[in-house]
Amino acid sequence: MACRISELVLGCRDPEVLARFWCEVLDFVVLDREGDGSIEIGPREGFGGPQPTIILSRRDVPEPGKPRLHIDVNATDRDQDAELERLLKLGARPADIGQTGEEPWHVLADPEGNEFCLLRARLAPL
Repeated sequence: MACRISELVLGCRDPEVLARFWCEVLDFVVLDREGDGSIEIGPREGFGGPQPTIILSRRDVPEPGKPRLHIDVNATDRDQDAELERLLKLGARPADIGQTGEEPWHVLADPEGNEFCLLRARLAPL
């Protein structure tokens, strides 16, 4: 058996704000809250399923350098344009990383500026 990704860890100033944002984006729920302010969110089925959980780890001071990890999302029940509109209403904003405009994805930033991509739907709608 090979390894699989079980968690993604994202350092942030306000785990509560990002937990609300990402729970709405991904239809996740809060799974755990740690004493240090970290919050684990994931699928309603909990940890250990086919999807990784996300741990939002409190960092009062940003870590130097740009994070090398970001999240890609796919709409599961609507087309890309409708999902882009929904994400923008939730607080995402467009991010310019030098794309040409011809890419089949949108680069966005969450409320704290963490970049993520909205891909053209590759998943069959539910």
